[in-house]
This record gives sequence, C-alpha cells and structure tokens, in this order.
Amino acid sequence: MLLDPQHLVIDLRPEPLRAAEPLSALLPNPSRAVTLAQIEEGEHGLSADDGPLIVVCERGVRSTLAARFLRADGLEAAALPGGVPALRWP
Repeated sequence: MLLDPQHLVIDLRPEPLRAAEPLSALLPNPSRAVTLAQIEEGEHGLSADDGPLIVVCERGVRSTLAARFLRADGLEAAALPGGVPALRWP
C-alpha cells in the first residue's frame, strides 16, 4: 500500500513498541499515538481537519477495527494491511 506522505498515521501500538521502532524511521508521514480504547470511547481527539487517516498496529488486526470506529465517527480512515511489518517491506 502506497501512503500519501501527507496522510496522518495513527499508531495504535503500545509505547514500548513505538519506542523500539518509531514510525518516523519507516515513513515520512506525520504520526500520532492513539489507543484503541480512546478510539472506541470517542476520546481520540481527531477531526476531519486532520485529513485522511492511516491506522497502523503491530500486525494489522486492531487497526482494521480502529479504522471502522473512526469512519463511524465521520472521519476518513483506512487500516494498513499487515501492520508495521508491511512498512518494512515496500
């Protein structure tokens, strides 16, 4: 999946995984850490002004659910199939 470098990437991974492998080392996109719980509860702080969102998790499972919740909130969101490993192999 080719990512538009201006799309905001939502990183669902827990802090230790984000620290071990920051998304900034894998892509030029801006990113923001948000938990699945924050998304489920509507407390993610994201808006349509953030533009299209690409949701990433470690393996690609939780990102699909999170993208579905974000779309239900009226946001343009898609999950990255395969999660972070998909970013390592362009």
